[in-house]
Amino acid sequence: MSHEPLRLTLVRFAPQAPKGRGNLSTPALAAIGAALVVLVALGLVILAWKTLPLDGGSRTQMFVATQCLAGLLWLRAIALVRRAPTPPRALWIVLAAAVAMRALTFAAPPLLSSDIYRYVWDGRVQRAGINPYRYLPDAPQLAFLRDATVYPLINRADYAHTIYPPAAEALFVVAALIAPGVYGMKAMMTAFDALAIIALLRLLKLAGRDRAEVLIYAWLPLPVWEFVGNGHIDAAASGLLALALLLAAYGRSARTGIVLAAAALTKFLPAVVLPAFWRTRDWRLPVVFVLSVGAFYAPYIGIGWRVLGFLGGYVKEEKLGHGGGIFLLQVLDRVVPLPRWAAAGYVAAVLVVLAVLAARYVFATSFPAGPGPRAALQARQAAVLGAVLLVALSPHYPWYFGWLAPLACLASLASVYWLLAAAPLLALGPIAHLLIPAAVYVPAAALAVLDFRRPQPRSDR
Repeated sequence: MSHEPLRLTLVRFAPQAPKGRGNLSTPALAAIGAALVVLVALGLVILAWKTLPLDGGSRTQMFVATQCLAGLLWLRAIALVRRAPTPPRALWIVLAAAVAMRALTFAAPPLLSSDIYRYVWDGRVQRAGINPYRYLPDAPQLAFLRDATVYPLINRADYAHTIYPPAAEALFVVAALIAPGVYGMKAMMTAFDALAIIALLRLLKLAGRDRAEVLIYAWLPLPVWEFVGNGHIDAAASGLLALALLLAAYGRSARTGIVLAAAALTKFLPAVVLPAFWRTRDWRLPVVFVLSVGAFYAPYIGIGWRVLGFLGGYVKEEKLGHGGGIFLLQVLDRVVPLPRWAAAGYVAAVLVVLAVLAARYVFATSFPAGPGPRAALQARQAAVLGAVLLVALSPHYPWYFGWLAPLACLASLASVYWLLAAAPLLALGPIAHLLIPAAVYVPAAALAVLDFRRPQPRSDR
C-alpha cells in the first residue's frame, strides 16, 4: 500500500533533498508563520470581542475552526522543514512567529478555562501558611483570603479540594511569592514553555536535525493557547519532559530522575513515560525518582490521605470509573450493551498493554551511544507510552495532550502529530457526541498502524 498521501499531508519521511532545495521552503515557512499569527489574533477577536453577534456555542465553533486551520498549516510546516534542510534564517522566522503568537495570548486574560484561578488560589493559601489540601475554597477558615477578582472565578469552589499534585502546588506557591496574580501564574507557565523550546533546540542540534524543526512544538496551537494563554500546569510537564530528555542524553541519570518526578507530580499522567528513560543497569534513576516523589509530598503529607485531593471525585465526575467518559467503551456500548465489569476489564487491559510496552523498552532495548540518537529513541518511546495512555483515557479537554508536544518534536510519529493537531476539536462537545472524539482518535489509530509498519530509521528521522 502506498504511503504517498500520508507523506504529502503530514510529514515527509523520504531522504533529504539537496541543500539548495531548502531555500525554497523559507518563503513558504514565513507565509505559514504569518498566517498562524493572524489566526491567533482572529481567535482572540472571536473569543474576546463581546460586541460580535455570536452566542457562546457559535463563538466556540468559530474558534475551533481557526484552530483546525492552524493545525493543518502546522502539519504543512512540519512537511516543509522535514523535507529538506533550511537556511539559518528559517530558524529566526520560526522563533519570531512563535514569540508573536505567544505575545498575543499572554496579553489576553484566560479565555478558554478557569483552572488558572485555582492555581492562584492554591498559591495564595500556601503563602498564608495553610496546606492547600486541607480546606475547600469556600471554607470559612479561608474567608480572609477571598477577593473580588480570583475567588469568584474558582471552579468547584464549594465541593472540590484541590486536585493538583505537590510539584504543581510548589510551583503555585513560588508564583505567589514572586508575582502573585493571574499574570504572574501565566508568566510561570510561559517560562516552562520557553524552557521546552530552549531544550528542544539543543536536542535537535545533538540529533543532527534541522533546528527549524522546533516549530513542531513552537508553532503548535496547543502550547500557544493552553500554556501561555490559559496558563495550564501542563506547560510545566512539557518543559520538564524536554529538560529530562536533554539531561538523559548526556547520561545525567540522577538529575533525570528528579526532573521526571517533578513532571509526574504536576499532573500524574506524565509518569507513564518513566520506562522510556530507564534501563535495568541504571539503579540511580528509579531510586532518585522514588526519593524525589517522597520529597515533593513531604511538606503536604500531614493532611494524610487527603493529600490526593479531588482525584477520586474527578474520576467520578468525568465518568471514568464506570466507563461513561471513555470513547472506546461508549462506542462499544452503542453496538452491544456492556456488562457492569466492562470498565474494570478495560482498565486492566490498558494496564497490561502499557506494562508490555514498558517491559519491552526496559528489558529488550538498549540506549544508543550517541546523545542525539539516545534522545530520539527516548522521545519516541515516551511519545508512544503517552499516546497510548491518553487515547485509552480519551480526555475531554484539548490541553491534556499538550505534554506530548516536546516528545513529538523528536519522534516522527504521524499518529501523535494528528492527536496534537486535532485535539482542539474536543472543545466542541462532551464525549456523548461520538463524532467529535471519533475525528480525533480514529485517524490517530489508523496512522499508528502506518507508524509501526514503517521501519524506524536509526536516528528516528
